[in-house]
Amino acid sequence: MEHVPVLDTGMPDWQDLRLFLELDRRGSFRAAANVVGLSINTLRRRIDDLEARLGMTLLTRHADGIRLTAEGESILAATQSMEAAAYSVLRARDAVSATPAGEVRIAVTEGLGTFWLAPRLVEFQRANPRLVVDLRCTMDPADVARLEAEIAVQLVRPVNPDLKVVKLGRLHVMAFAARSYLDIYGVPTSIEDAARHRIVLQVSGQTVSMAEYDRHTPGMPQSGYVTLKTNVSSAHYWSVANGAGIGWLPTYASAIGARLVPIDGLVQLGFDIWLTYHPDAERIDRVRRAIDWIRGSFDPVRYPWFRDSFIHPRDLPAAIKGGAAAELFGGFAGMER
Repeated sequence: MEHVPVLDTGMPDWQDLRLFLELDRRGSFRAAANVVGLSINTLRRRIDDLEARLGMTLLTRHADGIRLTAEGESILAATQSMEAAAYSVLRARDAVSATPAGEVRIAVTEGLGTFWLAPRLVEFQRANPRLVVDLRCTMDPADVARLEAEIAVQLVRPVNPDLKVVKLGRLHVMAFAARSYLDIYGVPTSIEDAARHRIVLQVSGQTVSMAEYDRHTPGMPQSGYVTLKTNVSSAHYWSVANGAGIGWLPTYASAIGARLVPIDGLVQLGFDIWLTYHPDAERIDRVRRAIDWIRGSFDPVRYPWFRDSFIHPRDLPAAIKGGAAAELFGGFAGMER
C-alpha cells in the first residue's frame, strides 16, 4: 500500500493552545499544572513546543509567575475565539437532540444548593425522569462561557457580555441564634450589646468578606467576639443551630423549619440572586426545562422571602411558614419561637 505523507501545515496543536489559555488564566506554571493534571516540566515542554511551532516567544518567566509578550497577547486573543467557537459546536450538537434526556449541569452557591434547590429537585426529576442533574454546590462562581456548567445561580452578577443574565430575586440575611444559646447569653438588642456575645461568621467569595465585617463592626476585634468562621453555609447553619453563637442566615431559614430564633436590632444584609446561562443553551430542551424550573423555584409570589423588599420571618404568611416549604426540609423540624 502506498504511504501517503501527512502534510505539515504549520497549524499548532489545539491541545497545546488550550494549555496556553489555562496558563494565562492561572498566572503560573505551577497553578496551571495542578489544574490540567500535568507535571510542571511537561507543561513547560508543551509550551516550548508551541512557541517553536509558531516561531515566536509567547511569554516570559518571572519569580511571581508569567507575563505575555505582545505576540503572546495576539495569539491569546485568537485562541480565545477558537475556544468560544469550539463551545458553540458543542452547544449546537446538544441543540439538535429532540428528546429531553442526558445531563444538566447546574452550579449554585452552597447554601442555596443545599438548603433550597436540592430538597426541591424531586419535582423536577419526576417531570423529567430521563434527565440527570449534576448539581454543583460551590462558593466559587462557575465559568458558564467555558461550559463549567450550563446554568449558574450565584450572588455575584456575571460580567461576561456573551451570557444571558436574569435576576431571580433577593436573598435577605439577618441574625439568628439557637434557643439554647439565648437561654445562656440572652438576646442582644443592638450592635453595641452584641459585643458581649459570641458571633459565628460565614466568610466566602459570594457572602460576607472580612472587610465588610470590619465596616459593620468598627473597633470590635475578632478575638473574644468571633467564636467561629466557616466558608460554607451548611457548616455555618449547623454551628448556629447547635448554639455556637449568633450567625447571619437567609430569612427563608424560618420558612423551611430551621430551629432558630430571628434577632432584631442587628445588621441586615441583602444579596441579589442571579441566573446566568449562554443564550444558545436556552434552545436545548433539557437545559430550558431546568431554567424554567429554577426560575419557578425563586418565584417571589410563591416564595415571598425572595422579594426585593425585606419581610421579617414573623410576618411570613402562616400558610407558607411551617407549611409545604417546611415539609421539604423535615430534618429541621419546627422553628423555635
